[in-house]
Amino acid sequence: MLRLVLAVSLDGRLAPATGGAAQLGGPGDRRALEEALAWADGALLGAETLRCHGSTCLIHAADLLAERQRCGRPPQPTALVVSRSGRFPTDLAFWRQPLQRWLLMPHPPADRAAPPQGFHRHVCQAGWSEMLAALADAGLQRLVLLGGAALAGSLLAEGLVDELQLTLCPLLLGGSHSWLPAEPLLPGPQTAAASWQLQEQRPLGGDELLLRYRRRV
Repeated sequence: MLRLVLAVSLDGRLAPATGGAAQLGGPGDRRALEEALAWADGALLGAETLRCHGSTCLIHAADLLAERQRCGRPPQPTALVVSRSGRFPTDLAFWRQPLQRWLLMPHPPADRAAPPQGFHRHVCQAGWSEMLAALADAGLQRLVLLGGAALAGSLLAEGLVDELQLTLCPLLLGGSHSWLPAEPLLPGPQTAAASWQLQEQRPLGGDELLLRYRRRV
């Protein structure tokens, strides 16, 4: 099960037109994000998203941490970083965060070198279906996808995203920083006009609205 989790502006933007790390969402959105992380075994994020933010999202709510502990799960879902090169700045706060860090390469690299220092595991498969199957075999069956747009577009184009969890924030940002790439998605089940079914709608306070959709099968 793969769930895309994002906070977006009313015009579907992740960041201001000038770019930079997104700072969307208030306390209600933060709670919804942490609930999704608490549900998940792993959290996917793209290499550029990690370089831009310098870290990944963590669960801070005491009740959610306690529930994971009660179920015998680690405090945080495994961070799954998708990268072709595996090269990142050594001073990122990500390296100091208290979680497992896995490097994912959905296309085999030119060499089979070990992952860079700081990653606990290296998973390399020839395509996304194989990659997700390998993660499930390793015990990571429930995944959240935290961005970026290119990664989300690739998984949506292959029909591999099962749920969309979007927080609509009361902002109009403009610009090109959409939560999907500008190029059209490849033909497939995800592009049908009525391929998503509403599962939940919840006000989060601060004029924000959570919408959760599930892909029709």
